[in-house]
Amino acid sequence: MSNSSLRAVGWARSLPVSSGAKAARDWTRTHLATLGWTQTAPDLADSVLLAVSELVTNAHVHARSTAQLVLTWDEQCLHVTVHDASRRLPEQRHPSDTALGGRGLLLVEALADSWQAHRCPHGKDITACFQRPASDEPGAAGSGKD
Repeated sequence: MSNSSLRAVGWARSLPVSSGAKAARDWTRTHLATLGWTQTAPDLADSVLLAVSELVTNAHVHARSTAQLVLTWDEQCLHVTVHDASRRLPEQRHPSDTALGGRGLLLVEALADSWQAHRCPHGKDITACFQRPASDEPGAAGSGKD
């Protein structure tokens, strides 16, 4: 099978509340490495890992449920989806400077190219999309940035 015939690749993992966000980050880092992102786009890989951490933590803390983490790469975008058992959609908060929490979705919005949340029959899905910069693609010209 040649790379030109690749349409999409994906991975999925169930993360019980007891597993914590570190397990999600470690698992995701392994798959980012298979895409080459940890070497060719380390800042983007760090953004994906932070978003995964925030989304899984939100599922564990706010939904009090197992998080189903799904990564799908379609050669355009890495879709990071976290499913939890709560049908309540997240509300973006605007925390004070002294608040200890409430910034998870603000971070995801800042890091991802796009994100969305929707209800499904057994809870909700939150999906963040991360597009690989054109300058990081094989054969692409450099970005010209120092």
